[in-house]
Amino acid sequence: MKIAVDAMGGDYAPVEIIKGAVEASKELGIEIILVGDKTRINEELSYYNVENTFISVVHAPEVIEMGEPPAGALRKKKDSSIAVSTRLVKEGTADAVVSAGNTGAAMGAALLTFGRIKGINRPAIASVIPTIKGKSLILDVGANAVCDSQNLLQFAVMGHIYSKKILGIPDPRIGLVNIGEEETKGNPLYVEAYRMIKETRLNFIGNVEGRDITSGNADVIVSDGFLGNVVLKFGEGLARDLMLMLKEELKKNIFVKIGAALVFSQTKGLRKKIDYSESGGAPLLGVNGVSVISHGSSQARAIKNAIRAAKECVEMNVVNCIKESIMEEPNGDDDSASG
Repeated sequence: MKIAVDAMGGDYAPVEIIKGAVEASKELGIEIILVGDKTRINEELSYYNVENTFISVVHAPEVIEMGEPPAGALRKKKDSSIAVSTRLVKEGTADAVVSAGNTGAAMGAALLTFGRIKGINRPAIASVIPTIKGKSLILDVGANAVCDSQNLLQFAVMGHIYSKKILGIPDPRIGLVNIGEEETKGNPLYVEAYRMIKETRLNFIGNVEGRDITSGNADVIVSDGFLGNVVLKFGEGLARDLMLMLKEELKKNIFVKIGAALVFSQTKGLRKKIDYSESGGAPLLGVNGVSVISHGSSQARAIKNAIRAAKECVEMNVVNCIKESIMEEPNGDDDSASG
């Protein structure tokens, strides 16, 4: 197992990226290929004992910055760390790629290099979110701001496969984000998507309202990328800020502080559950290769867990499972969608 890691992508690159990669190599026993400025990477690696790890370095002289337009940057910087990392997978040198860099560039590199799976019109970024009952998968969370009903159907199929293979749910319940539970709710896009998903063999439970997303009633939550991204980031921000507000309230007097110390010692599990770094990264489903995209603000723990997610995708053969399943569902065999 070899995972190519974009060492130069992200707000805390290369320091936190390399730290997370070293931890992943030690804990997971896999080979990590760090891609980026060879001098800077080796300088950072000198702070670690990497004798018992499987870490190599591939030089990439260019970096696509977070604010650069992805399409133009990929054309101009063919030797950027994200482009080189992705090519290593295409060439067979690596089994998967992980990047916390420019999301659009990471997605564009995967599309251009891997191509789409036959039968998939558009790939989707899938993110694991905490719920009262455990975990759910939401997709798309940012790859496609505008979708059609067939895209949403294909997201449902891919979400079903990922939830079954990676999250271990035998028959995932599929829900469609909407403004009401009734079949006729929402705009024409979502009404048509409801009809199309209902006609498949998927375990479709119908529409899911915003207040029910974290209830755990649906294992896979389907949305267009614009709405899905808003839902994801609202949830992350709400979890973070509620914890901050709670801390402020608990500082108001000495008696509350004493109680707070006892309470916080018992909430470690909850805080871990709502921490995005636990999932680490979101797989880009629908491309003909394994690409995991992490938050730009990812630090070492998130990078380690993103590498873990990439490893699981390779081990469970998620790409081939999607290839096989997408052709079996109604409206999922559009030959024009091949990469």
